[in-house]
Amino acid sequence: MSSLLKPFSVHEGPCESCGVRRGCPTTAPHHQPPSRCLAAAAAGLGSLPPHSQSYGVRRNLAAAAIGGRKTTHPGKAILAGGIAGGIEICITFPTEYVKTQLQLDERANPPRYRGIGDCVKLTVQDHGLRGLYRGLSSLLYGSIPKSAVRFGTFEMLSNPMRDANGRLDNTRSLLCGLGAGIAEAIVVVCPMETLKVKLIHDQCSLRPRYRGFFHGVSEIIREQGVRGTYQGLTATVLKQGTNQAIRFYVMNALRNWYKGDDPRREMHPIVTAMFGATAGAASVFGNTPLDVVKTRMQGLEAHRYKNTMDCAFQILKNEGPQAFYKGTVPRLGRVCLDVAIVFVIYEEVVKLLNNVWKTQ
Repeated sequence: MSSLLKPFSVHEGPCESCGVRRGCPTTAPHHQPPSRCLAAAAAGLGSLPPHSQSYGVRRNLAAAAIGGRKTTHPGKAILAGGIAGGIEICITFPTEYVKTQLQLDERANPPRYRGIGDCVKLTVQDHGLRGLYRGLSSLLYGSIPKSAVRFGTFEMLSNPMRDANGRLDNTRSLLCGLGAGIAEAIVVVCPMETLKVKLIHDQCSLRPRYRGFFHGVSEIIREQGVRGTYQGLTATVLKQGTNQAIRFYVMNALRNWYKGDDPRREMHPIVTAMFGATAGAASVFGNTPLDVVKTRMQGLEAHRYKNTMDCAFQILKNEGPQAFYKGTVPRLGRVCLDVAIVFVIYEEVVKLLNNVWKTQ
């Protein structure tokens, strides 16, 4: 009886994991204070019994769900990415058109454009405002699946790498971004970018051959086969891989810095846009030379180059190193706006999907 009246002590009672399991013998040697159980769980669950391990895993998963940036289901990432990509390209395409025209305006021939303003002026003069949207269809058809593949791949790669609070360290974000860029380059970007460049370049001709997107695609495939839509694949993989590696690295680093020790801190869309624009600018200065080479390899004069390295060598030899940064200013404006819009829309669409699409 005296033992029954002995005051109960937390440190002598069952561990927290035992308290949620029926049938756990109170004489088992694994009885530990709650603090020791949690410490063991944080150390990797190696010293806990099976049922305690499963409880610890559930606690870690719960922490990941409520502690920081939630892991996003790949299905939501694909849908949100596609929506964001479609909206973004409709807003920013004229800057992409001008950038491509300036990159195709080689010094070997008398330059047609004196700068950004002159390119816009002559295009509107010759083709009207619709001329600034020539090639939009090919990029629109590509932007939706491109962003879907990009964000879906990034989430699939990054979710297993996040810690219990849902945080992703900067090095892993760089690797996940690289993987996302390579995937989108192979699956979507290379064929769609090739078609876009050919359609824009065709407009420079005195007698344009292509009457529209579908006519252009059919003519290119008829003459060159499917391989004709994969011109510049190496340059595209290099460009997109480094592009997304830089963007996701910078965006993740800024997000981690902003949230600091409070992973649950919400980011206002304006903050997300500012961080996205910064990430976009970093990617422009980091890989515009690859973008110039990719554009030349996908143009109508691509047959002049043996391969990607030969293209880069000829640009350097005939036009000088500054040619590798042609179109930087219009690309800077477009990409900063592009990345800012995409990240904001993506984050907001994911929030909306979380309310209507419940996932584990």
